Amino acid sequence: MNWLKEVESASDKVISPLQDLEDSLHPIVNYFILPLFAFANAGIYLLDMDPTSIFHGISLAVIAGLVLGKFLGILSFSWLAVKLKWAPMPAHSNWHMMASMAMLGGIGFTVSIFIATLSFDASVPEELYLLNHAKLGIVTGSVLSGVIAFLWLHFTLPKGEAPDAAED
Repeated sequence: MNWLKEVESASDKVISPLQDLEDSLHPIVNYFILPLFAFANAGIYLLDMDPTSIFHGISLAVIAGLVLGKFLGILSFSWLAVKLKWAPMPAHSNWHMMASMAMLGGIGFTVSIFIATLSFDASVPEELYLLNHAKLGIVTGSVLSGVIAFLWLHFTLPKGEAPDAAED
């Protein structure tokens, strides 16, 4: 263990200032700049929308498709593949873990925005209204899927070291 600490200490001394800057900016870029960039490029204009519009119309349909539809589709086909022995159940996992991973499928932000943009003509006012509400539903559904998956994983994953971590 001491030898590894010496190697780590020696490697810290040879890191260039540019690498050090990159390492220090990594969390800011990943957790703030990139999500802000994605949201800005989605072209969602929230100032003229009624926040309650999330709960009806196309927004609700998109949220249901991302949160429930993708979850049920991924989980049911995973279950079918395991039961028909097309694929093995991953080692040290259970169906709660598989379900929480299936919930992560609802985070499909960029492709959903792309398809919504292809589906509605933004030059027609009625379709622009639908496009904006579809985008609102996509953002809401993606965030909701991510939060549900995080909480589900947080409460169902075993605490501590993985059973096969000592073997690696």
